[in-house]
Amino acid sequence: MNGSAWQFWEHGDAVIRGVAVLLILMSVSAWVLIFWKGWLLQRVRTDIRRAVPAFWAAPSLDRGREQLAAFDRERTLSPLLAAATATPAAGTLEAHGLIESQLTRRLRDALHRVLAQLQFGQVVLASIGSTAPFIGLFGTVWGIYHALVSISASGAITIDKVSGPVGEALVMTAAGLAVAIPAVLAYNVFGKQVSNCEADLEGFAHDLREMVSDTAVSG
Repeated sequence: MNGSAWQFWEHGDAVIRGVAVLLILMSVSAWVLIFWKGWLLQRVRTDIRRAVPAFWAAPSLDRGREQLAAFDRERTLSPLLAAATATPAAGTLEAHGLIESQLTRRLRDALHRVLAQLQFGQVVLASIGSTAPFIGLFGTVWGIYHALVSISASGAITIDKVSGPVGEALVMTAAGLAVAIPAVLAYNVFGKQVSNCEADLEGFAHDLREMVSDTAVSG
C-alpha cells in the first residue's frame, strides 16, 4: 500500500474503511474465482476432447461408459449418458410417453444441471465488475466531502491543502477500477468458454438421443 492510500486509511472514518475493506474482499473473491474457473474450464475442455472420441470408439455401451468415466474428470459428460440410458419407473407419466420424448426431457434436464455447474461464479464476477467502480466512486466522493469540510473548518483554504486530501480520496476510484477490470475481462472470457463447452455437450446429447432411439426402434 502506497503512502497516499495509507494516509487515506488513517484519516478516513468508518465509512471509508468499510468501503476499502469491501473492495479488498471483492478483489480477493474475483481472483479466487478467476483462478478456479480458469482451471476448471480448461479441464472440462480437455475432458470433452478426449472423452467423446473414446466413447464412440468403444466396441460396446458398457465399454464406452468405462471410457467416459476414465476421461470425464469433472463429470460433465457422464450425467448425459446416465440420462440417456435411464429407465423410467413403471406406472409414472414419464413411462407412458414416447421414447423420444422421454429421452429429450431427461437429456435436457441433465444438460441444464451440467451447464449450471459450468456457469457457477459467473454472476459473482458480473456483479463485482459492475458494482466495484461505483463503490470506489462513492468512497472518493465521501472522502472529498469530509476533506473539504475539515479544510473549511480550519479557515485556511489553499491549493496545497485541497490537492492532498482530494488526491488521496481519488485512490478509492482507482481501487474500484482495479477490482472491476479483471472481473469483467474474466467474465467475458469464461462466458465464451462456457458457450463452447455447451455446444459440444449439446452435440453429444443429440448423438446419444439418436443412438438410444435407433437402438429402441431396432430392438
